[in-house]
Amino acid sequence: MDFKKAISLGLLGALATTAHAANHVPGELIVKLKEGVNKAAFFSQKSNGVQLDRTIKSDLFVVKFDETQKGIQGIQGTLSNMPEVEYAEPNFIYSIVKPVVETTSVLKDILKVETNGAYYTPVDAKFGRLWGLNNTGDNAPSGVQGVAGADVKALQAWDITQGSRAVKIAVIDTGIDYRHPDLVDQMWVNDAELNGEEGVDDDGNGYIDDIHGYDFANSDGDPRDGHSHGTHCAGTIGASHNAIGVAGVMRDVEFVAIKFLTDSGSGTTENAIKSIDYATKVGVDLMSNSWGGGGRSEALKEAIERANNAGIVFTAAAGNSSTNNDSRPHYPSNYEVENVISVAATTAADDLASFSCYGRRTVHIGAPGHKILSTTKNGGYEEYSGTSMATPHVSGVIGLLLAHESGLTPVEIRDRVMSTSDPIAALRGKTINGGRINAFNLLTNTNPDRNEPDPSKWQTVAVEGWESAHPYADNASETRTFTVEGAKFIRLRVSKYDLENKYDYLEVRDASGALIEKVSGKGENFEGFFGAGSTLQVTFKSDRSVNKWGFAISEVDVQY
Repeated sequence: MDFKKAISLGLLGALATTAHAANHVPGELIVKLKEGVNKAAFFSQKSNGVQLDRTIKSDLFVVKFDETQKGIQGIQGTLSNMPEVEYAEPNFIYSIVKPVVETTSVLKDILKVETNGAYYTPVDAKFGRLWGLNNTGDNAPSGVQGVAGADVKALQAWDITQGSRAVKIAVIDTGIDYRHPDLVDQMWVNDAELNGEEGVDDDGNGYIDDIHGYDFANSDGDPRDGHSHGTHCAGTIGASHNAIGVAGVMRDVEFVAIKFLTDSGSGTTENAIKSIDYATKVGVDLMSNSWGGGGRSEALKEAIERANNAGIVFTAAAGNSSTNNDSRPHYPSNYEVENVISVAATTAADDLASFSCYGRRTVHIGAPGHKILSTTKNGGYEEYSGTSMATPHVSGVIGLLLAHESGLTPVEIRDRVMSTSDPIAALRGKTINGGRINAFNLLTNTNPDRNEPDPSKWQTVAVEGWESAHPYADNASETRTFTVEGAKFIRLRVSKYDLENKYDYLEVRDASGALIEKVSGKGENFEGFFGAGSTLQVTFKSDRSVNKWGFAISEVDVQY
């Protein structure tokens, strides 16, 4: 499948949220000057209306202004129109992709998980509850009917590799409780700083006392987690297999703790950029990012691009608002950079989690993210739900691949993650390839039969035209069937539609009557999701409130 083409098509409609619509630091802008501009001369101009406050990089700055005198849009517009300025944008505020609060599971610890005896199995006391690693069908959290095998296939993968201390993963989050008994042995140690003088940048990398990483939220070398979110993510990736607590996807890994989200769970674009650049500088192999929000930031995207140029994978939570990232972008998971892997959350029943964001053009992969047990601060263990919990499963699985096989580029890894995933009915049309990550398939480069069309072989054919009235009537309910004899796959094309969003819609079903999708809102040249067979059944439904322009259909796409 041409995943690059699918991604780029989806991003055509994924426009950035407006600057004023997203949370930002009041009275601050991030400004990038063009090459060759004298920053001292530029910032000495009082007509700018801003004052230089601090430097992020040699050409990237945080400026302050009086927001009571001139709104952020006004000052941003003034700066953006100046010939010396590459761009000016808010210093957005990001936060953890907050865990979904649910009833705590009452499932007791299972000390032994039954397997066929062929696979290495950790003896950690709580391993039996880690359905995301080994779903027996009987170890699902309370209230969920588990499906055996609906997991990342960790046991099978561990027969090939259990990770490597040579793989360095940055958890960019609220920090890590690096004293946690399940994580203490997995931490990166900067020996020069550990053995050097306190308060001195012993290794000369620009950061003082960064023994296990760095805290950009508080500008110091102690990235210890006072929240638990980052610690929970780290535990899923690589909690020690040490006969206590839980076990991570990777038995062997080296964590760099990078804290830019405060103990209350929020942080700024400025510190996110610094975190990514720090992780790039210390040479990590992968950055795991379970945070988001704010608006689209070119400065943040450029930091991710620098990581991509260094060959570093960037996994990112898709978000927990149950919305479509194709039409309502979520950052950083929506950035169109080749190293970004956007992750949706699945349940022990192999369903898309009800809270999970999705996007058949912008979300790459699904992974376990519902009622996940992992490490928390102060040596604890708790069960969280969210795409924040799905993302470290993907980070850990990719970590296994990095331990097993060298030389792959981030985009090669991303495409392989998708092509080797298990096809899941609940993810069909919800992610780019409708799959849940499979560690064994990823390591062996095994591509399951997906029974999917080839993106390069679609043919457009004319059908009897169908247009609504303009505007359409109240309480409409009309069905048309489109059939192209001999077609193996078929998808709807809508040349134009303007429907009351969520209330009036085109409902598309395949030949068996299975729902493919609902089309609502406004757009042009819509290409639907495919159905198997030669027939599409399309029903238009409207309610009694707002009547808009309607729709026009004259073509479908087919493959024979």
